[in-house]
Amino acid sequence: MKIAYVCTEKLPAPAVRGGAIQMMIDGIAPLIARRHELTIFSIADPLLPPEETDGDIHYIRFPKATYETDVARALAAHKFDVVHVFNRPVPLIDYQAAAPQSVFVLSLHNDMFSPLKITAEQAKRALDACTLLTAVSEYIKRTVTNRYPIDPQKVKVVYSGVDASQYIPVWTEEGRRIRQAEREAYGLTDKKVVLFLGRLSKTKGPHLLIQCLPSLLVRHPEAALVIVGGKWFGDTGRSEYIDWLHELAAPMADRVLFTNYVPHSHIPKLLLMADVFVCSSQWHEPLARVHYEAMAAGIPVVTTNRGGNAEIVRHGETGFVIDDYQNPHAFFEAIDYMLVNKHEAETMAKKARRLVEQQFQFHHVAKRFETVYIEACSSLSPNQ
Repeated sequence: MKIAYVCTEKLPAPAVRGGAIQMMIDGIAPLIARRHELTIFSIADPLLPPEETDGDIHYIRFPKATYETDVARALAAHKFDVVHVFNRPVPLIDYQAAAPQSVFVLSLHNDMFSPLKITAEQAKRALDACTLLTAVSEYIKRTVTNRYPIDPQKVKVVYSGVDASQYIPVWTEEGRRIRQAEREAYGLTDKKVVLFLGRLSKTKGPHLLIQCLPSLLVRHPEAALVIVGGKWFGDTGRSEYIDWLHELAAPMADRVLFTNYVPHSHIPKLLLMADVFVCSSQWHEPLARVHYEAMAAGIPVVTTNRGGNAEIVRHGETGFVIDDYQNPHAFFEAIDYMLVNKHEAETMAKKARRLVEQQFQFHHVAKRFETVYIEACSSLSPNQ
């Protein structure tokens, strides 16, 4: 098949500036391109040429100011069999009008059918314009099917994933070596490390981890909280919220480490320093990519029962899921349990690693998308 990937107008592809969608595309594109002719459209970036072929993948990049118009024109000219639009239902309407001969697939990575983002008329037109949709979680699927009279079979859940070979489990000899080196580099050799990894915003909830730290230090005087991330991908600047986080942490400054933004290429190693990874999301998280990463690294996971998080972190089996997600004490209890019950925490972490190996690698994601493309073109069941 001749396939086009249409990225969002936010970040370029490949993921030179981060982005969960862009990183997923980086993971699956080489696998799709082995079997199909693949072109990826993205916004231009000073780090990337306007057009290039990398291996089997052809990249075309347009200025952000005219991106959607340029993409529509290119789709009309190239006549693709399948056009996969990532996370943008409204532009898809114009793309489909420009290339009616193509089959359109829309993948949803956020709640893009919220009335705050799309009108009812636009939603109807977008749903009519695409043959199939995919969603990164059952939660995101419901944001469409609960609002609009669409056949649920038209929306396929395709979870994201990682390349597990890039994540060395912490219990291996190599994993232990990397763990020791990372802990030495950050001055955490003898600490019980609680790790937060993500964008520093109130919706991500790192303040709750700082607020639970005094209780945690009573039980575990050697505990330390490591907060990894910035206000946006690659952005090491400060915000009012980040300033507040530093104020909260000031009385425990020797036990709270802010690393700022860390390049994604270093995340597999950085994860290994942790004794517990915590996703403290307060918003309806579609299904944070960092879960797959922590699980692949074999780090015990604590997350919140928000959005799609609990779909892959199964409470008491592959991690802990917090229902009382606004309560710092709930985080204390979950983290304390993981630190005290090390054998049980490791058992859950090993189950989580196996789950990633068996279901949530990029080759699984690529195969599932390919099945969706085939069904969109031929009406075959994705299970055939």
